[in-house]
Amino acid sequence: MRRTLFLSIALALQVTATAVAAEPVRPATEAIASQPLDMALNVLSRQTGLQFVYSAQVAGNLRTPAVPAGLSADAALARLLAGTGLRYRYLNATTVTIESEAAATAPVTSGVQPADVADAASAPLVAEAGAGAGPQNLETIQVMGSYSRSLEQAVDLKRANIGFSDSIVATDVADFPEQNLAEALQRVPGVTIERSKGLGTKVNVRGLPSEYTYVSINDLATASGSGGRDVEFDMFASEIIQQVTVQKSPTAADEEGGIAGSVKITTARPFDYKERKLVLSAEGAHNSISEEVDPRFAFLAADTWGDWGGLVSYSQSKRTNRTDSTSGINFRPMSRFLGASGTRGTQAQAVLARDAGVNIVNRNNTDETNLVVFQDKVGDRVYLNEQDKWGATASLQYKPSSSFSLTFDAMLGGYDSTEDEYDAAAYSASSRSTLDTIHEYDASTLSEYGMVVLRDVSYTATQHEMLSKERINKTDYSQYSVAMDWKGQDWYVDAMAGYSGAEKTSDFSNLKHVAYAPSRTRWTGRSGETIPSTPGGFDMYNASDKYLFEAYETTLEKVDDDKYAAQVNVTRMLDLAFLPVLRDVKFGARYTDRSKQRQYGELKITGPTAGSSAWVNTRTLADSPLQSIGDIVPGGNYTIKDLDWQQVSNDYARRAFRYDGFYTPFDAGQFYQVDEKVMSLYAMADIAFDIGQVPVTINAGARYVDTSVTSFGYHPIQRPDGSTGYTDTPVSKDGSYDDLLPSFNMTAELSQGLLLRAAASKTMMRPALTDIAYKRTASWSSYRFTDGNPELKPTYAKQWEVGLEKYLDNGALFAASYFRKNIDGVVINSLTGVVQDVAVYNANGTLNGIFDFDVYQPVNAKGSYQVDGVELVAQLPLGMFHPVLEGFGVNANYTVLDSSLAGESDLGIRTPMPGLAEKTWNFTAYYENDRFDARVSYNHKDEYVESIGYDMYPIWRDAYGQMDVSIGYRITDNIKISLKGINLTNEITSGYTMDPSFPTMYEASGRRISLGLRADF
Repeated sequence: MRRTLFLSIALALQVTATAVAAEPVRPATEAIASQPLDMALNVLSRQTGLQFVYSAQVAGNLRTPAVPAGLSADAALARLLAGTGLRYRYLNATTVTIESEAAATAPVTSGVQPADVADAASAPLVAEAGAGAGPQNLETIQVMGSYSRSLEQAVDLKRANIGFSDSIVATDVADFPEQNLAEALQRVPGVTIERSKGLGTKVNVRGLPSEYTYVSINDLATASGSGGRDVEFDMFASEIIQQVTVQKSPTAADEEGGIAGSVKITTARPFDYKERKLVLSAEGAHNSISEEVDPRFAFLAADTWGDWGGLVSYSQSKRTNRTDSTSGINFRPMSRFLGASGTRGTQAQAVLARDAGVNIVNRNNTDETNLVVFQDKVGDRVYLNEQDKWGATASLQYKPSSSFSLTFDAMLGGYDSTEDEYDAAAYSASSRSTLDTIHEYDASTLSEYGMVVLRDVSYTATQHEMLSKERINKTDYSQYSVAMDWKGQDWYVDAMAGYSGAEKTSDFSNLKHVAYAPSRTRWTGRSGETIPSTPGGFDMYNASDKYLFEAYETTLEKVDDDKYAAQVNVTRMLDLAFLPVLRDVKFGARYTDRSKQRQYGELKITGPTAGSSAWVNTRTLADSPLQSIGDIVPGGNYTIKDLDWQQVSNDYARRAFRYDGFYTPFDAGQFYQVDEKVMSLYAMADIAFDIGQVPVTINAGARYVDTSVTSFGYHPIQRPDGSTGYTDTPVSKDGSYDDLLPSFNMTAELSQGLLLRAAASKTMMRPALTDIAYKRTASWSSYRFTDGNPELKPTYAKQWEVGLEKYLDNGALFAASYFRKNIDGVVINSLTGVVQDVAVYNANGTLNGIFDFDVYQPVNAKGSYQVDGVELVAQLPLGMFHPVLEGFGVNANYTVLDSSLAGESDLGIRTPMPGLAEKTWNFTAYYENDRFDARVSYNHKDEYVESIGYDMYPIWRDAYGQMDVSIGYRITDNIKISLKGINLTNEITSGYTMDPSFPTMYEASGRRISLGLRADF
């Protein structure tokens, strides 16, 4: 980003006929706490007698480090401005100007004396010449925005924050080859992302699940189209974001809701810029598999007119990405066959004994049969994901002075995604099949668990499937807020009121054709394969006439999420003679009102009209127009294997199989609505004192939170005629809880630039909305109800962290921290009660009997588990070592995690917590000068347990590393051309079940190369 700083050296100075006698400069008699720059300069002015004259826009208002007592005025000033990119300069004996370090010294006329400035530390400078003096020469300094400058700003934010945090700012977010905000955040220490088809989608902070992270935009909790509380980050284009901070240790003023941490997103405002601003960018990106070129466009315009400022931004992008994959392979317990009645079970038992020497004593003993596993399903899949994303922001500010502002912010966006999936799959565990011959088995690889793996097996009636799936998601989000900031001499007040909402509609369809025939399924080096068995087998990829129509399945989901919030914060600056360590107190209140509603339905089309089943087992795959997989999606042949097959396009399926008047009805049993109201109050204080020569700053406080929940859902009923249905209206139930959440944050500057930081707090995460949704499902044959639980309590964490941070010149940073989280109240499902005397009817309407029904609900589990971690950060401009290295630099971070929670395997197999990667690291090397910049970044995430298959077999995702690059050249001062690459080395996503020799997936999404042009005026 280009920045223009106007340095007006002699502004606000007034020449009078009689010089004002200079008051001698005194030392700083008392310690100065870490606080905003303008406040720190006020304190220093009172202690030393100096007057400070500067432009508030130039200087900004960063938080300064603490300053010990007894320093000279010069030493105190140097301490305050260290690492800020600012310097001080005397205009006369008692008047000092604060300016950019890049500023050239302008001449000062001798005899000029300071004006009588009432509040010099916060007043903007005004160009004015007194009688008898000509106007001073003003010099304009052009400072171009750069990646290194964005890193310096992020370091400034980290240093100024009282707690543990990491940030990225606009140049880093908008000018790196990220496809969305999730991918930009993966470079923050302790942050990893979840990828789907090569695209970052959700954010994990410190290894915890995405729903453990609280997300806000402009201090408003972010609405999402997901069914839970987690946020889909792929909605947001990075171009419309100004700054992102990941807050890892909260203060009492921070809104509750994130055990892992809080992601705070800020959009741009007009007074963020020093002058009129216009940015235009355009880009074309090429995917190596789809071979499509996608456009991307963005602009930002901002200007100020006296006390008023306005800003608008807009971003739109299209993305066509193809992913080729073998996936869905997994272990299946042999109880699938052995537990079957009749000859199916006894045949499987006999084949196991004959071909593998495995003698099953009791076919119905799952403790025995679950230890023999086979390959469940092998599939070759092609995904085509087409996205159309747009986002816009608008900001109107009224800022008559540096002490007051009123801002209206708006953020709108839309995210439309269509994913076509084409599968050729073989389901060996079909209901018609059993074992025929075991060609190869493995009793050694997993022998420590007593397991035998059938590696290569022939089956009697494999279910072969040709599936054409289409997922159409449409998300619209909007956010509006009004914020007020007022700063008096001793009082600061800020307030906010706003709305955040999202609407998402998901339309899914699956055209399913099936053929049954003998086949042989086995593991290969990186996935699996199915080949024909003889006699009776066929080539599953080239037999369209053998596949019979089963159904055209549809589902429809609609989620509405609405959030309203209002907050006020009041700060009182203190200078108490009897309690000098107490610098300020802050208190405030926040009210939020949230409502999320979800509707869902499904329907199967089996004929040309509603209710018809004329196509079932009569229409074949060959009766529809077919296309080669290399033609049905862009990019040519399947890249994972030397295969080709023909399928029905989703475009044709939608037109041909959805008859006139078709719609997917919503199912009352799947409806829920959750209304949640939260009132929170907080109070905290900042304390500053010295321990010897070490200045210490402490922030301590507590947040009280009162939450009430009302949840609605339909409950199932059985009518006297034996039919089932639902209550006529939703059934509601209330829940409530209140909490006191204390927090403590401390920094101690052990020496110049060396900070010891510590934090401790109690945090909470509210239950998932799906868990508190008061809908009920019934199993009339098992005499069991499954309910949501509006009375669920949050999951809590008691956490602490300690770290050392060394700040050097030019934005250099070395940091290390150790943290621990003790988490309790994790939600599990459990038997919670009994509904007595429930009448159950037979299908013919006769009474089957009166029974007691067990009720299972989500509950907060007893006990806790522990997550420990170490984070290391290094940011180093190499020019500080030798002039020949000027412009070079590195930015790296490393996180290692450990959790006491074992994966929930019914076989007792201990694994890390699902989703927890033990090690993650990022490394970026860069070079830049006035015209050219280049960066290469590598992001690595260790292997982790993705899920527990059938609650027994851990499924691992392999370690993944990705290299991204960016090269830019500034053609003129205003125009820059960029070449960027994502996944430049074309990495593959893969995984396995329990051991790498049993792969579950092999997925290629290709590399993405883009060429862009950016104009900045």
